[in-house]
Amino acid sequence: VQLQASGGGSVQPGDSLRLSCAASGGTFTLYAWGWFRQAPGKERQFVATIDSGTQSIFYASSVKGRFAIATDDGNNAVHLQMHGLKLDDTAVYYCAARTQDGPGDTSATYFDSWGQGTQVTVSS
Repeated sequence: VQLQASGGGSVQPGDSLRLSCAASGGTFTLYAWGWFRQAPGKERQFVATIDSGTQSIFYASSVKGRFAIATDDGNNAVHLQMHGLKLDDTAVYYCAARTQDGPGDTSATYFDSWGQGTQVTVSS
């Protein structure tokens, strides 16, 4: 499975951005999607995840109430709508997917497919 992330950019605090991630590459089932981010000098951090079947969603506390994850099953894609962006949201955002069934998890190791990352820069 290949994942292609898009939608990053440079914005000001308080602005909104919508990230998208599309999957391609043959026949597959995606059981869960996730978004992670990595700021310079920091470890990769969980942002949000959604179960493709149950639509169960979990957010990191730092983004809850500001970010929204949603699947676009018809297009094998997932979106991350980000509102009220803060300086601390600056990072490379990575989408991830899981092609094996199993109980949900927010760890990076749970996901077996990764996109290339898209830069989000929030600055005044």
